Amino acid sequence: MPAYSAKDDALTTKLVTFYEHKKDSSVPSHQATILLFDPRNGSLKAVMDGSVITAKRTAAVSAIATKFLMPAHSEVLCILGAGVQAYSHYEVFTEQFSFKEVRIWNRTKENALKFARSVKGPVQVCSSAQEAVTGADVIITVTMATKPILFGEWIKPGAHINAVGASRPDWRELDDEVMKKSVLYVDSREAALNESGDVILSRAEIFAELGEVVKGTKPALPEKTTVFKSLGIAIEDTVAAKLVYDSWSAGN
Repeated sequence: MPAYSAKDDALTTKLVTFYEHKKDSSVPSHQATILLFDPRNGSLKAVMDGSVITAKRTAAVSAIATKFLMPAHSEVLCILGAGVQAYSHYEVFTEQFSFKEVRIWNRTKENALKFARSVKGPVQVCSSAQEAVTGADVIITVTMATKPILFGEWIKPGAHINAVGASRPDWRELDDEVMKKSVLYVDSREAALNESGDVILSRAEIFAELGEVVKGTKPALPEKTTVFKSLGIAIEDTVAAKLVYDSWSAGN
């Protein structure tokens, strides 16, 4: 995943491996390394842990989408999944927003209980996805699901959903009802139309890219039920890696 930012004077590429690790859950499914280059001459400046940067920048982008799209006076946050992205999203969302209640569901309940014990604040472990979702204002899906685990009939009208998993064209997290009854935002139209099973298989219409909302060329519609489909784009890694590098350089 190569990218160049003239504004940040940064050139990077990210190398990613993906394994499901069905038997060895101690190893993350996604592992990554980011190479940071000097854009003036191509020399290598740093080799960085891409897994941490990926987790944090993905959660940060979801938080930006949520800032624009969540309903007013949101009180209940729901997280479906208990892996690396669940932890990073919890950290960012509880820092940036003031939810009164946080719920989590995971297909393996033991992992959800471990999550609840590990994080700083109180988390309600739910026995089903439906229980976790019902009445939630903001929903985050960060699972390894290949078939829908979130259904439109469960969702509170006006809720906002950050759909982070299902990054392959034949994988789903959200059912057709969610996709077609929601206003759909994406990080990249091109990526969503080629990589997101939720978008491709539902044939849902993309309303806007998140960047268009941030720039003000397309409206945020927090009064509607909204979905932000996150796939991740390389420039996010570039900007985040340069931020980390500059912070490290300043300290040395």
